[in-house]
Amino acid sequence: MTKKKDNSFEDSLKRLQEISDTLEKGEISLEESIKLYEEGINLAKFCYTILKQAELKVTELKKQLENGIKE
Repeated sequence: MTKKKDNSFEDSLKRLQEISDTLEKGEISLEESIKLYEEGINLAKFCYTILKQAELKVTELKKQLENGIKE
């Protein structure tokens, strides 16, 4: 499998699912399994970062809305 640099959250989730499916089948070598696992960890970190940024943005927008309503 070719290692692909994902550019979006959705693409990363899709690739994580592909990796999970491949690993669950157990039809690849240990070396390839480790490579896929490492790729999956990196994708999971990327997704986590994107989710945390989105959470912070939503919190910020909520505060702005609450401040706007109070004024």
